[in-house]
Amino acid sequence: MMKKILHCLLSGSLLLAMSSSSSLAAESTLESQLINALKIKQNTELRQAKSRPVIQAYQQAGILSKKPDQRADYVDFYLLRKPASFMGHTLVVLEEEYMDTYVGCCVSPGLGLVLQVEADTRPLQDFAEKNACTFKPHADVFDTLKTYGIRHKLPKADYASLSCRERDAQK
Repeated sequence: MMKKILHCLLSGSLLLAMSSSSSLAAESTLESQLINALKIKQNTELRQAKSRPVIQAYQQAGILSKKPDQRADYVDFYLLRKPASFMGHTLVVLEEEYMDTYVGCCVSPGLGLVLQVEADTRPLQDFAEKNACTFKPHADVFDTLKTYGIRHKLPKADYASLSCRERDAQK
């Protein structure tokens, strides 16, 4: 009887470990896709990957809703529904800028992120410099979300933003 109980416990533990490691692998894959969509192609102003497949992958994983929390000008704003990380920080908001219908001047295709700072931001700053992105430490995410009419339940914390759009690469 004891062997049977021990076998059940070990089997359950193994299944739990396997599901947990597969979820970590999935998050790592998502983060890699996001990084590729933010990175600049060498000697160009183009990103290494398109933003839409990244958004769709996060949606499939249930991390983002199927529809943006808000669309303003040319930007879709997504608040994360499940935890995800980016370079050691907590990913809070994903922004995708693209032209759907013409609303006036100056679409700047690409992605933006809002991160809850969890560690040193120097690696993010280095990433921004190497990839023609704009990094803003101590971002006022509350004011930004309020401006666009987005309701949120974010904790008071230190936030940073990273924008990797066409206009960032043209600076």
